[in-house]
Order: sequence, then C-alpha cells, then structure tokens
Amino acid sequence: MLNAQQRESLSALLGPKGFLLPEDHDLAAYETCVRYGQGKAAFVLRPETSQQLSRAIALCHEAAVTLIPQSGNTGLVGASVPDQSGVQGVLSLDHLKGEIAFDPDNRSVTVGAGVRLSELNACLEPLGFSFPIDLGADPAVGGMLATNTGGARFLRYGDVRQNTLGLEVVLYDEQGTQLNFMKGLRKDNTGVDWKQLFIGTGGAFGVITRAVLNVEPLARDQAAALIVPRDDKAVSEILLALESRCGPLLTAFEGMSREAMLCAYDHVPSLRNPFAGGDVPEMALLVELSQSWETMEGEQPLSGRLETVLGDIWSFESEPLVDALVGSVHDMWSLRHALSEGVKHAGQIVPFDVSFTRRELMTFRSAMAEELPREFPGVRICDFGHIGDGGLHFNLVIPQDHQGYRDSSFVERLRAWVIVQVVERFNGSFSAEHAVGRSNQAFYDRYTPQKLKQMSEELKKMTSPDPLGAVTLS
Repeated sequence: MLNAQQRESLSALLGPKGFLLPEDHDLAAYETCVRYGQGKAAFVLRPETSQQLSRAIALCHEAAVTLIPQSGNTGLVGASVPDQSGVQGVLSLDHLKGEIAFDPDNRSVTVGAGVRLSELNACLEPLGFSFPIDLGADPAVGGMLATNTGGARFLRYGDVRQNTLGLEVVLYDEQGTQLNFMKGLRKDNTGVDWKQLFIGTGGAFGVITRAVLNVEPLARDQAAALIVPRDDKAVSEILLALESRCGPLLTAFEGMSREAMLCAYDHVPSLRNPFAGGDVPEMALLVELSQSWETMEGEQPLSGRLETVLGDIWSFESEPLVDALVGSVHDMWSLRHALSEGVKHAGQIVPFDVSFTRRELMTFRSAMAEELPREFPGVRICDFGHIGDGGLHFNLVIPQDHQGYRDSSFVERLRAWVIVQVVERFNGSFSAEHAVGRSNQAFYDRYTPQKLKQMSEELKKMTSPDPLGAVTLS
C-alpha cells in the first residue's frame, strides 16, 4: 500500500482529478465491469501525459503496488478492474488523450490511448477517413490495442495489429521506462518488431500511451443483404462464392442466430423485421460490399452487383440459399448492432469469444445445438459473430427462472464444458479478441505449454517486472 509520502507525491504530480482515493471519491465506475464482476480499488491514477504516467509508475514501484491498466472498461473478461482485496490500484487511461494528429500523406493518425473509438472517427470523418475497426461497443484506443480487437469488418481490414504503425509504451519498472516506437513506418525490418509485444497481451508487459494507426477512406458506395442459408453446411459454400465473385469488395460476412435476433427484436421493438411473415429463420447472414470511390459512369452500383451475385448463387445446383433480402445498409447493421444488448437483457449471459477455422466454426455450432441442451437443459444459445474470419460470440443465456441463474458453480461448470469442446475437440481458441482476463485465466493456465509460460515470464522480467494487469501469463 502507499504510504503518506507516496500519496502526497502522487497527488502533487497528478492533481486532485488525477489521483483518486476511496475515502474522497466514489470509485465505482473504475471498479465495475461492463457486464458482471466488481472489485475494490485502493486508488485510481489518471495521468494526462506519458511523462506523468512514467513518474507515477516509478512512485508505485516503491510501494510494490499491483496496477490494473484500464482503458475504456468495455471488456467482458474481467481484465480491467481490480480484485476484491482492496490493495490494487487502477491505472486509468481516460485522461491520456492529447491532440489527434492526422497525416494525410502517410494515411495515418497519431492518437492518445484514452481516446474513444467514437471520438477518433468523429475527428476523421470530416476528412473522409475512418479507423476501420467496427465494434458494437465504444472502447478506447489503449484497450483496443491491448486486446487486439477485430470487429465486424475484419474480413476486409484485419484487426488492430494489422492497422498499427507505431506505439509509445511505459514499462512498470523502477524508472517507469518510456519506449518510443512511433516512427509510423509501414515497413521496418531492422530487427525485432517490439511494438507487437504490447499488442494483444492485455497490458502484461507495459502500458500503451499513444499510437500511430492506419486509417482507411470512408466508403462511398455500400450494399448489404440478409441471407438465409439452407443449413449450417451451406454457409461455407455461400462465403466462398461471394469471395470469388466480389473479391476485396466483400467487407463483412456476419452470422446471427434466431435466438439472438429474437432477443434484439424483444429489446428494441423499433427494429424492422424484414423476414417474410415476420418468421425469424434459424440463422441469417449479414453480407456487406463496400468501395471507397463513387460509382463511375458505366460501372454497376454495388447494390446491383450484390443482387447479380446472389442470383448466381441462387442458381447453384446445391441450392444453398433459402432467401436473400437486399436492402438498407443502415437497417441491417442496426439489427446486427442490437444483438449484444438484446442478449444481455434476456437473462444471465455467459459470454464466450471463441474462434475456429472457418470450416470448424459451423461444425461447432451444429454440435452445440444438439449437445448443449442435453448437458444443460434450459440454457439458451444466443450466438452471433464474424463467420467470415472464424470468430463467434457464443453467448449462453440462463433465464431468471432457471435453477442455475446466479449460481456461480453452475456457471463455472458450464464455462468449463464449453471451453473443453472449443479447444480440445474443435482445436479452437478460447479468446478470439477479448484477451485473457480473469475469466479466462484458468483456461490459459491449462492450455498454454509450460515452455511458453517460461518465455512469457522472462519477457515480463525484462519489460515490466512489477505486478501489472489482472492476468498472469507465466
């Protein structure tokens, strides 16, 4: 714990809004996860610059305090809040903003770790660009980097790692060492690409304070369709056909289960149900095409191209399509973005962010639809996700009248059973883009080879030897 002198030093360094103590402030916003879970913070640090953060870390080093970096606090695996001990400090990045500096020649932007995705895109949009990671939540840049976020348009633009050109990092060591990888180069092979060590590792090796990010031109023409596949086996055929006919114009290929869509329609009555007779199918696919130029003379608009391609697929001998609705891009994405909140309000949600090869994803879904009701009767499968890149938000909902509702032992047994299926049976990942977090610590410990844990431990000693983050990677 911090002694009186250390508290005074931090208060003088960060000011009354930058160093918060529980006896003086309500820290609930920094102690509570966006879904489930709450801890107790010894204090909250809110530095405004990398230099302040560096000095604050050096002061905390003297007290050997565990620091929990917290960005937008939109994560779902308990990685950004303290535990219940009351001796961990929260290192909030919400004041690490500064100038958003756009470089048109490099097609990049320099941004502070505390800037929200919505703030960044609001700045870029009038300039004709965006940071192309599309998410239902509104995270901050630091957290997106720490978890290597993917999002709904991964198929076209990749994840955060693929769009990161530079980083600034502060290590949790005696000096609060600052590392600068901010050249913003798209090609640099002069040794180890050290910035990659800090992307997707949940803040275990250091705290990201600034970044140089690739940006993409805004879409000038878009088209979207809701597709009803014949069955799970037809999904892969439809995806491959779209990829072969549309190439890089294919921006998204999202899957939505009937249960998830019903939750969205229940929670947001204003959503328009476009399905014939209002009969929601077992699964629907949201397909999007986009291009960054205006349709030129003689060039077919994307809506027409999409209709033509779907017509081709409709004529396949295998009959993979049951229905296809080309319509408003806004309306279709409104349904997709309403799924998460809809599922959240359907009961106690047990979320899994998993990934597979594209072939195995649909095999996994089919197996779970058959087997999970036998193993855990009454639990609803309300899944959706990024079918095009193998990612799936496999959300299980425990209704309020279920005997397992709010029963931690039931939830633990449910989680363990699902992860065994994901990793051991279908060779998938238990964390596609949410990182490890406390929720996944036991699975990391179980499935990570000892040699890799030893390597992580050595990297930790070299970078941030002090206790940093909610997860142990060694």
